[in-house]
This record gives sequence, C-alpha cells and structure tokens, in this order.
Amino acid sequence: SVAKINLKDYEGAILDYDKAIELNTNPYKAYYNRGNAKNNLGDYEGAILDYDKAIELNTNHYKAYHNRGIAKNNLGDYEGAKTDMEKAAKLKNDEKKNA
Repeated sequence: SVAKINLKDYEGAILDYDKAIELNTNPYKAYYNRGNAKNNLGDYEGAILDYDKAIELNTNHYKAYHNRGIAKNNLGDYEGAKTDMEKAAKLKNDEKKNA
C-alpha cells in the first residue's frame, strides 16, 4: 500500500504488505515496501530482514540493497552499509548499461 506510505501510515502499510506476502502476490515488492515502512518507523532490524527477503527473491533489485544499507548505517553497521551501497551502485550501473 504505497498510498498508505505516502500518507505516512506506516503501520497500515505494514498490515497491507503482510497480507500481500500471505497471498503471495508479487512478494519481493511486498517485502521491499514493508521494509521501507519499517525503516521509516525506525525498526531497522525488521527492515533489514524484509530487505534480505526481497533480495533473496530478486537479487538485482538495487533499491533493496541501497535501503538495506541505510538501515545498517542507522544501526552502526558501517561496513555492512558500505558493502550494500557498493552493490546497489554496481547493479544500478549495470541496469543503465543494459537499458
């Protein structure tokens, strides 16, 4: 529920994405978007778990690496954040080359 995120209703968005994951409708995007909502609520550990799952389902989703890097940075995992940001940059550059 991108609309709920846009309205800053992160808790409502999480519930919507829980349901999308349960129904298995485009699960990688649901995990990614639920991670974004958790990140906005300051639940960085929960966000990282969701980004991990999104990346597992779609290894080329550079935004998931980028946002996971932000969450890791917020938890003080600077090395993990750096690794994720480098991976995100590489994937984004690869995407541009193949466009």
